[in-house]
This record gives sequence, C-alpha cells and structure tokens, in this order.
Amino acid sequence: MESSSSSTASPHVALPTGEYEVFMSFRGPDVRNTFADHLYRSLTRAKIRTFMDEEELRKGEGIAPSLVRAIPESKIYIAILSERYASSKWCLLELAQMVECWKQRKGHLILPIFYLVSPRDVRHQEGLYQQAFEHHAHKHSPQTVKEWKEALREVGQMKGWHVTESRGEGAIVDEVLSRVKSHLRSMYTLVTDELVGIDTPMEEVMKLLNLESSKERVIVGIHGMGGLGKTTLSKAVYNEICAQFDRCCYLEDAREALAKSDGVVSLQNKVISTILEGDYHVQNASEGINMIKNRVCKHKLLLVVDDIDDKFEFNKILGKLGDFSSGSRFILTTRYTRILDFISDCRLYEPRELSRDLSLQLFSKHAFGMNNPPEEDAGISKEFVKVATGLPLALKVIGSLLYRRKRKFWEEKLKELQSIPSSENMLQERLKVSYTDLSHNEKQIFLDIACFFAGSHKDIPYYMWSGCDFYPESGITNLIHRSLLKLDERNQFWMHDLIKDLGRAIVREDVRNPYNRSRIWSTDDALDMLRIEEGSERVEVVRIDVKFSDDHDRLLTSKKFEKLSGLRYLEVRYGLMMGDFSQILPNLCCLRLYNCRSIPTNVNTKQLSVLDLEGSSVMDDWKGWSGIKGLVNLKQLNIRRWRELLEVKGLEGLVSLERLTMEGCTSIQQLPDLSELRNLKELHLSDCQSLIHLAGIERLESLQRLLLPRCRSITKLPNLSGLRNLETLDLQRCVELTEVEGVEGLESLRWLLLSECRSVTKLTNLSGLKNLETLHLSECVNLTEVEGVEGLESLTRLQLYNCRSITELGNLSGLEKLEELNIMGCTKLMEVNGLDELEKLRYLDMGRRMRVKYLAKSAAIYCLRLAGAAPVVGRLVSWGARS
Repeated sequence: MESSSSSTASPHVALPTGEYEVFMSFRGPDVRNTFADHLYRSLTRAKIRTFMDEEELRKGEGIAPSLVRAIPESKIYIAILSERYASSKWCLLELAQMVECWKQRKGHLILPIFYLVSPRDVRHQEGLYQQAFEHHAHKHSPQTVKEWKEALREVGQMKGWHVTESRGEGAIVDEVLSRVKSHLRSMYTLVTDELVGIDTPMEEVMKLLNLESSKERVIVGIHGMGGLGKTTLSKAVYNEICAQFDRCCYLEDAREALAKSDGVVSLQNKVISTILEGDYHVQNASEGINMIKNRVCKHKLLLVVDDIDDKFEFNKILGKLGDFSSGSRFILTTRYTRILDFISDCRLYEPRELSRDLSLQLFSKHAFGMNNPPEEDAGISKEFVKVATGLPLALKVIGSLLYRRKRKFWEEKLKELQSIPSSENMLQERLKVSYTDLSHNEKQIFLDIACFFAGSHKDIPYYMWSGCDFYPESGITNLIHRSLLKLDERNQFWMHDLIKDLGRAIVREDVRNPYNRSRIWSTDDALDMLRIEEGSERVEVVRIDVKFSDDHDRLLTSKKFEKLSGLRYLEVRYGLMMGDFSQILPNLCCLRLYNCRSIPTNVNTKQLSVLDLEGSSVMDDWKGWSGIKGLVNLKQLNIRRWRELLEVKGLEGLVSLERLTMEGCTSIQQLPDLSELRNLKELHLSDCQSLIHLAGIERLESLQRLLLPRCRSITKLPNLSGLRNLETLDLQRCVELTEVEGVEGLESLRWLLLSECRSVTKLTNLSGLKNLETLHLSECVNLTEVEGVEGLESLTRLQLYNCRSITELGNLSGLEKLEELNIMGCTKLMEVNGLDELEKLRYLDMGRRMRVKYLAKSAAIYCLRLAGAAPVVGRLVSWGARS
C-alpha cells in the first residue's frame, strides 16, 4: 500500500507468531486518515490481526515489495480502491499478488471497497484510472501493465461496497467488519475426518439448502444410522458455506446436552452467546426464546444442531422459523428420522454408504497409511471392507485396529467380525471388537471418557488415572491410534457419539441395576441411588449436578455414600456436602466439588490425587485444612476463586503435589512456606491482587511454571536462581514489582513475561538464558537497561513496545532465531544494530528517529509498522521483492 507521510502512529503491539488475518491495500494520501483508519481500528478492536503500515516507507523506489510477503499469509484482502489508487505502482503490485493468491488458495477472499470511484472505472480502467495507466505504460513493461489491468478487472467485477458522498462510512465499516468476522469463522474450520467421498453428499445437501434464495428460511435434516458420517457431512457443509452468512453457530452433541436438567437453557445460551459474540446466561427457556426472537433473529444466520433426539423441539428451543431473518439456514442431524417429521417444512437428506472403492480407500488410510492396500493385502482388505458395509466410522476403527498387526491377527479379527450376526446393533458389535482388544487399563480409560470426559480437558482425569495406576500416557496414545479417541488442539478429548454410546452400552450391559453400575453419569440416577442409599463397591465414577435441583436434593450427607467403597471419582456441582467422610470412600482418587456451598472437612485421604474445590464457599475457619495436610498422594489442588480466603494452611504436608491453583483468591496476602513442595511443577496465582509475600518458592527445584500475572501488591520476589527447571515465568502487570532477582540463573526458562511491570528498572545478565524463546517487556516504562539480550540465542520473540526509558539494546546479530521484534514507542532508543544478520526476522515494529541501516537480504519481513522510520532506513530487501 502507499502511505502518507503526514500520518502519526497509534500504539500497537506486534502480532504473535502466525498468520495475519486481513491485509489492507490502499493509497495513503486518499484514505489514510479517514476510511482506512476507521476500518483498521474497527478490525483491531475486534482482535482481528490486520496488516497495515503506518508511514511512507520510502519515496521513489519505496520498499512496498517487502510487504508483499505478508499477502500470502493473510486470509482476507481488503482493497480500498480510491480515485488515485491506480497511480501507485505499489498498490497495483499488491493487488496483482492478492488476485494471484486468491486464485491459488481456496477460501481466501478479496473484499473491494470502491471509495468515491465508480466500479466501472476500476473494471474498465476509465477516467483517472485510464490516465494512471497511460503514465505507467511509459515506465513499465507491457506484461506488467497487462497484469495490473487484469487484476483490476477481476476485482472490479467482485461484489463489494461503493462509498459515495451521500452514504455514511460508518455503516459500511460495520458491514465490512461483519463480513470479515463471518469469513474468518468459516476459515477456522471445524475438525473433520478424512473427507473420502464427501463431494457428492455436500452438493446434494447444498442443493436442498437452496443458497441462491435470499428470501427463504430453510431447514435440512440429515438423518441415518450411526456411523454413516452425518456429523462429518454437516461439518463439511458448515465449513464450505459459513462465509455466506452474517453469523454462524455449530452445536455439537445436542442429544447429550438435552438429557441434562438444564439442557434447553444450555443450548439456548450457546446459540445466543455464539451469535451475539458475547457471554450470555438466560435463566429459563422463555427468556431464551425472547432473546433469540428479539436479538438473534435479526441476523442472517447458519445454525447446525448435531445429533438431536426426541427431546429436541425446534419451536420450544429456538422459536418460530418465521421469526428468523430471511436467508437463514438450519441443518439438523439425527439417527431418528421420525423426529424430523414434527418439524415443519424440513427437507430430508439421508447419506448413502460409501461405495466399495471409496470404502477401500478410507480403510487403507487407517490400516496402511496410504490410499490403496499393498497388492499382497488387497484380497483380505476387501473382505474387511465388506464387513464394514460402507460405514465410515467402522472402516476407520477396524482399519486402525489392524494397523501394523501381523497377518495372523488380521485373519483372526476377520473371522471374529464375520461371525457377528446381522442385527440392529451390528455396527456397535463390530466396533466392540476394537474395545475387546484393549488392555484392562485402556478399557478403564476408554469407559471413563465415554461416560464422563468427552469434551473435557485431559489434565484432571490424567492425574486420576495416574493415581489409579492406569498409565494414561500410553493408554490415551493407543486409543487415539485406534481411532476411538481424538485430542484436539486445546488438549480436550473428542469421541464420536456412536463410540460414546458403545462405552455406555458396555457399562449398562455389565450390570442391569443402574445403581450398581461402574459409572453413573446421569444426575437423576445418582440422586435416586443416594436417596434410597443404594449402590455398592462396584460403583467407581459418579457425577452429580444439582444446580437446578431443590434444596432437599442438594443436601448430600456422608451416610448416603457409605456403600460406595469402590468410588474413585466423585464430582458434585452446587451441592451441600455434610457429615463425616473420614471412614468412607477409601479408594477415592479424585474429588471435585464445584461451587458447593458446603464441603466436607474430613475425607479419607489415602488415595486422593486430585482435590478440586473451585468456587466453593470456604472461610478461614474451615476445619478441612488439617485434613489437607495429610494428603500425601495429592498431585493437584485447585482452590480457585476462594475470594474471601485470607490464609491457607497445611500445604507443607503435600509432598507429592505437582500443581497448585489459587487464581482469583483476591483477599489472600501471603502463603505459608512452600519449600517442602519438592515435586511442585505448576503454581498458578493469577489475580491474587492482595498477595504480598511468597515464602519458599526459591527452593521449588521441580517448578516448571510460575504464573503471577496481575498480582498487583507484590513488590519483591525471592531470588529465583535455584529454579533450574522453570520454563515459564509470568509476572505481567505486577505493577509494584521492582526487581526480578536471580532470573539470570534460570537455565531452562523459555518464556519470560514482564509486560506492564512499571516499577522494574533493570534486567541484568540475561545472556545465560540459552533456552529463552519469548521475552515480553512491553509497557515497562521505567526499564532503562536489558543487559545480555545479544546472548539469547534461542529467542524468537522480543517485545519492547513503549519501553520509553531504554536507550540501547546491544548488537542483535547473534539472535539467529529471532522472528518478531517490537520496539515501537522506545522513544530514547536511537539505533538498533545487527539486524542485517537476522535472516528469520518476520515481524518488525519500530518508531520514529530510529536508525536501521540494513535488514538481512533473505529475511521474510512482514513490516507491520515502521512509523516515521522511513527516512533513515538505509536498505530493506526481502523475499519476493519486485523491481
């Protein structure tokens, strides 16, 4: 883009490593201080990573080509086509590459804004655009001029926005922002499996949706037996068309959500919060219907509700179809066709089983890691494909079971699968073959996830399984390899609903009496069991959520649990736990009491490895502290959000503790001496705003993560040099902290985060931090010196935004891995040396009067901002530059 030299930079912290989301192309003198600035601020306020330089980088032979490298990394291109846009060769260079990337990369989007210029002038290069090209014809090759004209012709034909003097810019900015958000949602696609044979079903569903019609409101119901790929198909369609709507929402596992007492309200809150992009909590279904009608229905939306059953009633959960905005589309998936008969005007689609060829391809992906079987295994592979009867889930699970197994194992499993008689539960029985091949420990983990932990973070069950000697590391890995489980990017478990059903069916079949089953996941069943004081030592895992129950059901006395001697996991939400628990529950490994108004003071402590008391009502005189002291096997303690707590006792006895979480304990001023917690790996104390003193942390030799952000009262920490295993030190917004003593000795440190530590004045001897990857010092306004930065050989991110007291950095040439450097607002830093050696530098933010003679020739710079630095930049050369 071409920029004006008259603009001033606004504060901006460099983006984290990763792609830009939006690239703005415009001619600065035309729109820099008007429309472009308005749009840029709206995008950044919405936390959309937007590429935009702040100043004229060089006149004449400017450096705009160095910015072209950012274009392929962006997902959306906004071209603000003003009257003199075509007079800038740099704008035309950008536009040509944007069009090239748009053609080559599926899902990328160009949004043209015709700013006080006719789309026809752009399309056909008339008026001022014609004059501009007459000028370019004398300076550039015919081929180059032809490329630019073709790019303008392409963009000029696209649907965009026409800004005129009679139409306010604010409304157009809002529309562009909404379009960008919608497209980004579609690009951050839902995780789907291998999309073998998906094209035809997608086309057929989209034909039913009739996307060409902007007046209709259409519901499509995808129905069929489990394992047919309904969820995968709905996700694929959602990913494909989401960008065409103002708002999109995908609701998973509706059947399971509606089985809970607050299921309807829970689904409504998810829809409202997703569509309105906030955190909303309606209290009842009527309130939810009204909010959906009055606020959600105003948007043209795409809503997918996956896996519904007879508890799903469209009108009672979402309201009347006619209330929704014209053009809205709804997709429902279900195993039960009859349910869709009760939804007016629902268009039905039933996926077909995969053909033999496609089935063989999907099977081979999982059994061999390739699209086709080896010639010698083709025959037996086709026999397995016959057994799977074209069902994608069966093909994946059976293929994964056979991966890298010997021929004899294949033959035995084929015979076993072929012996299963045809029945309504035939698929479940065939999937069960993979379950029976698991070890005892893997079966326990599988059943726990199927009944309780699908959708949950792995950490807490992981600690429990370790405490029960189930060896979760190898067990989880094997379940993933068997295609029975997935672990997403947030370390949350995901399991196909049919596989969850298999696990729950196994539990039900094992014991007919629901009160003696190994796992009780239904609150109603659990309360019935406790009410009549049933149950036995066979019960291992129980979850109870009494948020919407009456006070009688919320009262859970110890007497009700006396028969559950085999219980290893107990989770209670919003309950009142009363009585003497000291002589019962001897095998309990995990106790989670969330937002409970009363919690027990004495629990049998022999096996407990996880104690999670988040949000529960506890005061200083709580008698449970003496019991906590005896939890010698405890690995994780969570007392997050105990806001009235002034003092913690008994921690010194937790010799096995690995994670202590006390986030949001806003009243506590000091902790007891922690030096005996020799196995502690993580200490979470975020938002402990009154905390002043931390005793003994300097001797926590196993500590890996020390998180103290927003602990606003801490002035000094002990010398930390003994924390040889510390990898993360987060002290952001510790505004009274004056120094971090001993940081130079943290040889394992990878992340040092000190942003907004306004009282820190000096960091010394950092050169020994050979593993440090990220150093955040932004807004340390009184920091005058950062000594040893030049020795941080592993550093990839250096954030010094608005460190306005720093005068020098040293030579940075040794930072061979540095990718991001933000020195914007460092008003006393006049010169940065060594950047010519930084071949991996990708993001550079710098400010006025700063001297940089050279950047490395091979650096792929994404120059987000060089505010006012242009006149003293000697030579900036980057990959992809054009002459």
